Amino acid sequence: MVNSEEMKSKISSQKALNEAYLNREYIEARAIMCDAKHNLHFKLGDIKGFMPREECAEGVREGKVRDIAIISRVNKPVGFYIEEIRTDSSGEKVAVLSRAAVQKECRREYINSLVPGDVIGVRVSHIEPFGAFCDVASGITALLPIDGISVSRIPDPSARFSVGDDIKAVVKSIDGEGRITLTHKELLGTWEENVKNFKAGETVTGIIRSVEPYGIFIELAANLAGLAECAGDTEVGHSASVFIKSINPEKMKIKLIIVDTDKSCACGKTEENYFIDEGHIDFWQYSPDCSKKTVFTDFSEAL
Repeated sequence: MVNSEEMKSKISSQKALNEAYLNREYIEARAIMCDAKHNLHFKLGDIKGFMPREECAEGVREGKVRDIAIISRVNKPVGFYIEEIRTDSSGEKVAVLSRAAVQKECRREYINSLVPGDVIGVRVSHIEPFGAFCDVASGITALLPIDGISVSRIPDPSARFSVGDDIKAVVKSIDGEGRITLTHKELLGTWEENVKNFKAGETVTGIIRSVEPYGIFIELAANLAGLAECAGDTEVGHSASVFIKSINPEKMKIKLIIVDTDKSCACGKTEENYFIDEGHIDFWQYSPDCSKKTVFTDFSEAL
């Protein structure tokens, strides 16, 4: 919201800021500096904005949030309430800000109402090899582990997402301290929903996801992969044209033959296609009923 006309209007003058303060209105602005004591500084029109360290995030005061979480906000939008407008020793007006207050209200009004199985919108804020951290709301983060991103194996979360992506996710669990774990694969369709777009005898395009001694896993869709025999000059992330030799629902297996690979087309990402993008999921089964192996997620177990 930082670039919206509404936000620009709220910081356009001392009068507008004073009204936002009196009406307890939410404001977003970019932090321009983090000082040596880890306080954040802002420029709100012609007024200085000052956010004390303990108000930079929920949990800082209790030692649950590291200072790197504050430093990383520099040059990024930060949401806050104005707690006070005062005059400093030099006679300049200063707005004292609190992001922690926004987060506490968000947790009370929104986060605390979430239960496992809820489908929500989130924004990817940070990527690690083990998963993607996502902003659920107001800077409150949740972890989306790599094994929850898709049924189809991926080498790294960056094969699916980039920082700043707005995605859908499912609340998988919430622990006693309010920490949220997300999952994503349940939104990308079952084995049958994905495989219906492919037929034996067709030659299609896929992405090489894993090269193993016994074969090469090639992703055909975000929640579907097939196995091809080992072939020379194959590399993870490269595009491949593959012949579909057979499709076996009982074993959930697709046998492929690599026709050709293209190193110049190493996009590494598959387009997301959500089969579910809102509401709530109690139980989700990926595997066909005829399959010898059952793959499912039961969200009711986490309640």
